Amino acid sequence: MKSKYGAAECGDCNTCGKCDNMANDIQDKPLNSSSRGGQDGVEQFDAAVRAAASVDRDSYEKSLARQRKATLAQDMQQDGQHETFSRNAVARRSAAAQEGSLLNHDGLTLYTLIIYSENYAGVLNQITAVFTRRQVNIESLNVCSSSTPGVHKYTITCYCKQEMAEMLCKQIEKKIDVLQANCFVDDEIFILETSLLKLSTPMVLANPDISRIVRRFDARIVEVNPTYTTVEKTGVTNDVLEHFKELNDLGCVLQFVRSGRIAITKSCIERLDQYIAQREEDRDNL
Repeated sequence: MKSKYGAAECGDCNTCGKCDNMANDIQDKPLNSSSRGGQDGVEQFDAAVRAAASVDRDSYEKSLARQRKATLAQDMQQDGQHETFSRNAVARRSAAAQEGSLLNHDGLTLYTLIIYSENYAGVLNQITAVFTRRQVNIESLNVCSSSTPGVHKYTITCYCKQEMAEMLCKQIEKKIDVLQANCFVDDEIFILETSLLKLSTPMVLANPDISRIVRRFDARIVEVNPTYTTVEKTGVTNDVLEHFKELNDLGCVLQFVRSGRIAITKSCIERLDQYIAQREEDRDNL
């Protein structure tokens, strides 16, 4: 029994011995009186072991553990670089030209859509459905409450033509809960993004060029430990991506993430306030 079921069914229990214990327990107990004989009892036990092993193997934790092991083995075979939480952490380089969307944006302009809506559930789903129907890919999306009570602000960026951007705004404004939608190019708004980079601390200490790049881009170091160093960079999109590119070329980046774009218009008057004032005036004239 032990040689037949020992740590072989689920593939991930080489040390736990659950199958061996279950086999020994059932071997010591008499078979059910309803069974037709010893052979039927063995077959029932075989089926029970296979069913329990299949459930254990398909569990979320075991599948995740196998996936991590496979990814680590693949990284070690490629260049020997992988992320670890030991003192000598090694960076894993990002693939070239993989930052941002993989779609071809030749001839298209990056538009920023600023949308105001009432704070109700399901409004975001209605807005993103407009992009889906028009087959327009969303590059970044930021949602937050605005300065007007009860009104939320959506900042969405996408690559498209001017006609498509204006059409998206008109379609979004048709939604009942949406108050206003406008599209802008980068020259018409003030833009800001925030990024976080996790750098390998041994490489930062060994290579002084990394510290020079961090200071040159006016970035800020927010955490340092023997394993990694966390750097925060805030600025326009091009500066954030250029900062990441120069550090990544040195092979010291463990992780990189950036927030969605936040933007305000260069107009002296907030368009939403003007729209609400006009709507209240129209209501009073009724």
